[in-house]
Amino acid sequence: MLNMEEKGRLKEYKYMGKDPEECRRRRQESSIQLRKTKKEDTVLKKRNISLQADEINQIISDQDDELKQRQFSMEEIFSNSQSTDPTIRFNAVQSARKLLSSDKNPPIDQFIDAKMLPVLVDCLNQNDQPNLQFEAAWALTNIASGTSAQTQSVVMAGAVEHFLRLLQSPHQNVCEQAVWALGNIIGDGPYCRDLVIKLGVVDPLLQFINPNIPMPFLRNVTWVIVNLCRSKDPPPPQETIRQLLPALAFLIQNPDTNILVDTVWAISYLTDAGNNIIQMIIDAGFVPYLVPLLGHSEVKVVTAALRAIGNIVTGTDQQTQEVIDKDALKYFHALLNHPKPKINKESVWFLSNITAGTKAQVQAVIDAGLIPQVIHLLSRGDLATKREAAWCINNLSLSGNKEQVAYVLQQGAIAPLCQALSIEDPQVLVVVLDALNNILKLAVGDENDLLSVTGQIEECGGLDKIEELQNHRNEEIYKLAFDIIDKYFTDEDDEDLPVNISENQNTYNFGIQTPGTSSEQSRFEF
Repeated sequence: MLNMEEKGRLKEYKYMGKDPEECRRRRQESSIQLRKTKKEDTVLKKRNISLQADEINQIISDQDDELKQRQFSMEEIFSNSQSTDPTIRFNAVQSARKLLSSDKNPPIDQFIDAKMLPVLVDCLNQNDQPNLQFEAAWALTNIASGTSAQTQSVVMAGAVEHFLRLLQSPHQNVCEQAVWALGNIIGDGPYCRDLVIKLGVVDPLLQFINPNIPMPFLRNVTWVIVNLCRSKDPPPPQETIRQLLPALAFLIQNPDTNILVDTVWAISYLTDAGNNIIQMIIDAGFVPYLVPLLGHSEVKVVTAALRAIGNIVTGTDQQTQEVIDKDALKYFHALLNHPKPKINKESVWFLSNITAGTKAQVQAVIDAGLIPQVIHLLSRGDLATKREAAWCINNLSLSGNKEQVAYVLQQGAIAPLCQALSIEDPQVLVVVLDALNNILKLAVGDENDLLSVTGQIEECGGLDKIEELQNHRNEEIYKLAFDIIDKYFTDEDDEDLPVNISENQNTYNFGIQTPGTSSEQSRFEF
């Protein structure tokens, strides 16, 4: 049986009398693999700011000494961090920062249990000691890079208000460290994000978006903006999005690859939050900047752009058309042939949402010459790509007219669809059976056409697979299989074949002739 998640997707995305806009497939949480793959998403929610190796070696020399040093240092750090002597206090806080900067198992909980957070937060308030503020902010940044509970402990200690104040610090290192800390807190999730927004982070943060800011600092600010755009349950307040859009419009034109990647990911998160926000992105003029990035030389840029633009075409027909009108489809020959399977999968997912649109949008995909590549990926792609290719053909079989479906069949779609019936994935089986059923429905009006389609399904072994699926444990699968057999493969008699049906069942024509095809090639006539 399909699990609840699969049932939800099928209920939401199968046509069942819905119009094409309702059938566009927004990405569900279960399928957000790219977003959760840190190597490809490049914008980590939280960051521990590590030490250089020589700094670490000043504190610990080997694993045994590390344990001793931490046990000793914790007591001494806690005691000395409350000293009235500025030098002793600074050295203690710096030692805390160094311990917390370890790449392996920083002692975050030990510092929290030792009640060090109020001490560190108090150090943020020492305006006459900027070096102390910097070390304390760094230590708190790394505590906030931990688990959600650890991040919450920083928030509960009252650090957010101090970090916001330090955004106005005249000392750039202090200011930048406050930006880092706020980025980690915002990245913990919608609750912390909205809390920091409510406390007023946006305006002081945006003051750093200017041509004079050093590049490393601008990268950090961009990363914080990405975290402000994360999460769609709920998405950021629309007023906050309006505030951020001019900054994103400035950043998307930056030549730095890191900034460009982060900016496009920020847009991708926003466009994943519904049609209203998609329209805000369109109205702000981002589509002309995003589309050319599909041809960027950096894979990281292409990945982010494909996600952002792909989310836009999950919107309304009009929103989808905005992307098509900017000639986005011309990039998909290369994307469908990309050596990275995940790029292939994302590209076919994109096209599946185009083929769920208007007949003119379906025709745009056909005119771009992309259908043969989709069929190839249905046959030769990995499982995730085959699933998306099946959706693409399924949606086209529902949105397209007879001539458009005929073109798909002339490109040899039947055999790969039938091959996909051997895949042990309930979602794929339902989508493929649904596509075959749609194609057979279109052929019902002409007996020659119907016999041509059923003949090709039988010839490539599809009929045997459909018959086997009548015994599938999944209710929807066996019902679909039974209906196909019952309606189209029962009580057929070879004596009833019309005299004009060729012995080669692989010839049919839906009333059109594909350029370059001969009578020996596939024809389907409606």
